[in-house]
Parts: sequence; structure tokens; C-alpha cells
Amino acid sequence: MNIHIKGGRLIDPANQIDSLTDLFISNGRIASVGSAPDNFIVDQVIDASNKIVCPGLIDMCAHAREPGPAQKGSIRTESMAAVAGGITTMVTPPTTSPIVDSPAVAKLIKDRCIEAGKITIHPMGALTKALEGEQLAPMHALASSGCIAFTNSRQAVANSLVLTRCLEYAATHDLLVIFQAQDASLAQGGCMHDDSTCTRLGLNGIPESAETVEVARCLLLTEQTGVRAHFGQLSCERSVRMITEAQERGLPVTADVSIQNLLLTDENVNGFNNNFHLIPPLRSQLDRAGLIQGLLGGTIQAICSDHQPHESAAKEAPFADTEPGMIGLETLLSLSLWLVDQEMLDLPQLIEKLTLAPATILGLDEGNLAVGRTADICIFDPEEEWTLTPESSHSRGKNTPFMEHPLKGRVTNTLHQGHIVYSAT
Repeated sequence: MNIHIKGGRLIDPANQIDSLTDLFISNGRIASVGSAPDNFIVDQVIDASNKIVCPGLIDMCAHAREPGPAQKGSIRTESMAAVAGGITTMVTPPTTSPIVDSPAVAKLIKDRCIEAGKITIHPMGALTKALEGEQLAPMHALASSGCIAFTNSRQAVANSLVLTRCLEYAATHDLLVIFQAQDASLAQGGCMHDDSTCTRLGLNGIPESAETVEVARCLLLTEQTGVRAHFGQLSCERSVRMITEAQERGLPVTADVSIQNLLLTDENVNGFNNNFHLIPPLRSQLDRAGLIQGLLGGTIQAICSDHQPHESAAKEAPFADTEPGMIGLETLLSLSLWLVDQEMLDLPQLIEKLTLAPATILGLDEGNLAVGRTADICIFDPEEEWTLTPESSHSRGKNTPFMEHPLKGRVTNTLHQGHIVYSAT
């Protein structure tokens, strides 16, 4: 299908474009920017007047839950939630059931993604077999089966020698390792940030050291092995400072942050709303400020949703007994636009952190609207107000504190590989 996207403000950080112009798509790729190519016959026109046209968003961490418990989500349902949020590429952790520690599981995810036909999913592979931290997973075979990076998720490899061997192997094959830093013994039994609010509520806390100790260890081993390393979903100001220092020393280290840790703090837990039970937890005002500063200063390159859908029963127990996590695919863009409203970032800078930066970290050709590139596109109205409701949400999970909360900035169209996979009208 030949598509003409007309009259929008095109923002493409990869090519330093920010202008009112038209975009032409043919055979699933960008055919032209500005004027129609020769002999271009339009099959469909999308009116993007007063809207932003940008590359499809790339979410560096989102759980689709498949294979696994169907009541939480599936590739089909979470893909639909993704395109409703303007996301065309999603990276999924290996914490499925079974775990992504064999090529067969990675292939299953890729096949189910193709069947769903909405977005591109890149699975992360397990760093160790069964995420148990004892034996190396077959990383090279997993990479050949479509795994884009490797992680032990929040189950840190306790044995530093085993972790060193994993990083050495990854470095040898130039594989990206993603750390979701948390020391299991320091975090054990905790359900929120260890501070005054935690004490007042009578809940067990997770100290900052649960993250910072693990960040320090991983940075030292990254320096020793020379592996390409990425730190996902940071929550502490001290972690940002350590990674800044490592980057200044020339270490090949990048980082991202979930949007909820940029907007919320542990004080939001005051009402025992189980949707604020998150891992990593919401931290202090100081930590939140440090994360924002890290984002503005370039230590943190990307923003993700850390989407974790749960069935209602998983959030109905007392706060500490509920399963942590919140959904975020459909709200990632709207919540991120708050940074623009507060004049912390301008719109092109924000879009860069949701598109080009993740693509660069992951080594993808996506996040780019140059002629000849795949037409993964998000079109949104930055001023339109909307509300996410349980009925309108496409995710199987409804667990978010932003449900029925007024939001600003609505996706109107999402295109994946030149096909319109979502339209708000």
C-alpha cells in the first residue's frame, strides 16, 4: 500500500529533521520525505495536521508474558497495547515460562510475534541456564535465534566467578549484556524503598544498597572483561553517579530508566495502593531528581515502560503480598510528555530517548525515517487529552495507578512495516 502522511510535524532525531512536511510510504518502507516520488500513486492519505509524526517507539523492557501464564497477558494482547501507545518495537525479558535459555523458546516468541502481526519483538536471552546463576546459557545459539541481548533479570548471578565467565563469553562474541541490578540478599523480604514512609507504613524496605552494591560489582567486572553493558531500569541517584564516572573513564556502558521512576516517589505508596508495588521500587525525591538529572545529562540514554501486566487477583492481597509491577505500554508516551510540559526536555530530545537512543544501544536499524528504511511510525496529538479505562485498555493487565487518570498526548495512528496497525478513529 502506498500511504501519504500529510501535513504533520515530522520529528526524526536520527536525521535531524524537525519540520512541517509530508511523508510517503511504499512497499513497507519510507519512499520520500517532502514531495512524492515519481509515479507515486496514493492508496491512502493520513491527515497528520496538528500532529507529530515520528519513528515508532522502541521499548527496551516490556513483559509480554508468553510463553507463560495466559491470565497475565499474551504476545497478541500486549502487542495490541503496544501499538495503541505508538510502540512498534519491544524488547522482552527472558523471565517467561519456560525461560528463554534455549533457541526453541526464542524462536517460539519470534513466531508468535509474526502471527500477531502488530509489532517487532526482540527477546532477551538468559545469561545463565534457568536464570539460576550457575551455568552459562548457550548465548551464541540464542543470539542466532533472535535474542538481542542477555540478562539474568533481577536474579543477580551471586557467584562473581560465574558472572565473570558470562561477561567474558559475551565480550568475545560482542553480545550486549543488560544488568537489572539488585542484590537478592539485601532486597530479601522488601516491598518498597527503605525510608521514613516505609517505616511509617510498617512495611519491609529495600535499601538503595540493594541496587548500588550490584551496580558497583557489575561495573568492576565490565571494566575487567570489556563487555558491552547496559543498566536497565535504574532507581537510585547513587547508581547514576557511579555510571557517570564509569562513562567518563571510557567504559562501554549505557543505561535506561522506567518512566514511573521519573514521575513517582515512595511517598505515593502512602495509601497502600497495590499498583505502586514495583520492583525496582519507587525511591526518594532525591533519587528521582538524580534520575532526571542523569537523563538530562546523558548518563541515562533511554526511557522504557517496564510493562508488567498482572491479573486482578495478583494485586488484591495486602501490599507486601502482591506481585510487583505495573502496565505501561499504552501510557509510556503520554507520561513521558510530562517531561516536555515541565520544560526539562524539548520534544525532539524526548523522541530521541524513546526511539533513536534505544535503537543505538541495541544495534537496531529502527528508530529512523530515512528514505529506504522500514516504515515504523507513530503519529500522535501532543495536546489531546484522554483517559485510560479498564474497558479501553488493550493489555490483559489493568494494574496501573494511572487508570482513569487524565492523560495528555494521544496516539492516533501507528504503522508497522508500512501497515496501519492502529488507528484511534
